[in-house]
Order: sequence, then C-alpha cells, then structure tokens
Amino acid sequence: MEDFKEKIPMIIAVIIVIALAVGAYYFLVVHKDLYYTQIDNTKIEEISGSDDMKYQYTLTAYNKNGKEKEVQFKTSRELREDAYLELDIMQMRGVVNWREVQVEELPDDVKTAMNIE
Repeated sequence: MEDFKEKIPMIIAVIIVIALAVGAYYFLVVHKDLYYTQIDNTKIEEISGSDDMKYQYTLTAYNKNGKEKEVQFKTSRELREDAYLELDIMQMRGVVNWREVQVEELPDDVKTAMNIE
C-alpha cells in the first residue's frame, strides 16, 4: 500500500500530461472555426510557386457572432467577384477549406457586420 501512495503523484502527472496533449491536439489539429467573407478581386495577389495555388486573397472575414478577422488564403483561380464564402479556419494552419454560400446562408450577425440588408 505504501508503494501505491508514493506512485499517486506520478499517476496524476501522467493523467495531466495526457489531458493536455489531447486538448492541444484538438485545438491545433481537429477544431475548425467558421468565418464568412465576400470576394473582392482588388484584394488578390498573383503569387509564384511550384504548386497549383497561383493567387492569394487577403480579406476581412467574420465569425458567426460578427467578430472581425483578417484572413489570407490561396486559390488556383480568381474567384467570382462579390461571392460569399464560408471559410474553415484552423488555429495553426489558417484557412484549410472554403465554399461559396448564398447570402441567405450567412448568420445574421455576419450580415450586420457586412452591412447586408
């Protein structure tokens, strides 16, 4: 019984390390935040590189609560002017996916932040 009591601090430390590792993995690799933006082709930059991504956008995006954030993402083509996009943003990687959405799909707080009636 004495040996077990001596090992309790080590067991607790291992459990804490595992919990922190799982939490970090979730927030850095799994967790994505949704943001919304509108394409403005004056904010596009042509980039050179070896991959298929030839353009980079720097746009203002809003989360579902209307909180503003500047985002950058690359595309293989110029996107449709004034199109609304839903962006999947990961903490460490930035924009990992995007899809075009209709204005009706935007959250109300996003519409307010973008001055959409």
